[in-house]
Amino acid sequence: MRKYFAEFLGTFMLVFLGTGTVVIAGGDTLAIGLGFGLAITIMAYAVGGVSGGQFNPAVTLAMMINKRTSVKDGIIYWVSQFLGAIAASGFLSIFIKALDLPSDGFGQTDFPDISAGTAFLFEAVITFLFIFVILMVTSKKYGNSTMAPVAIGLVLSFLIIVALNLTGGSLNPARSFGPAIFAGGSALSHYWVYLCAPLVGAVVAAICGKLMGSEEE
Repeated sequence: MRKYFAEFLGTFMLVFLGTGTVVIAGGDTLAIGLGFGLAITIMAYAVGGVSGGQFNPAVTLAMMINKRTSVKDGIIYWVSQFLGAIAASGFLSIFIKALDLPSDGFGQTDFPDISAGTAFLFEAVITFLFIFVILMVTSKKYGNSTMAPVAIGLVLSFLIIVALNLTGGSLNPARSFGPAIFAGGSALSHYWVYLCAPLVGAVVAAICGKLMGSEEE
């Protein structure tokens, strides 16, 4: 039970700090990227030893494909991650209302300036890069368990910085779901991109990671 709660808390922290930096702190591009990246790093050190610190359904899918996570645990991780994201956006809604901020602003992801096909490709590519790094830095043969959370947090930060003006930089179906259900509108109608594209990227990353020796002992 602890590992499922750890996934809930880790995803909660990711969405709460990341989207809170967007909405409440009014952060610039660098601050937003670091908000998400440092949240991952902090929670990976805090509870990564309990659950593996996945905090992302796409990461969990890659871990299931490469048999680092069982199917049973993976499914419950997904539920925990989505619930964590919803809870984080729910708490943010209290403070958004208290500050009289726009009621449709939850740090949601969307792609107003590009097509759905371009957004899908971009999210799939950046998720692939993110998860490939995760698989390699946590590899038993090639990884570094001490520095892995730092590397993961840094790559997430920079990928989000690059992605902000295109898709908002989700790389995580749970991260986009929580804000979307509160914000509604096009963020919700476009959610399918943020659900499907990261999962495609995860599958490709799992295969490439194996080819590069991520699962070797």
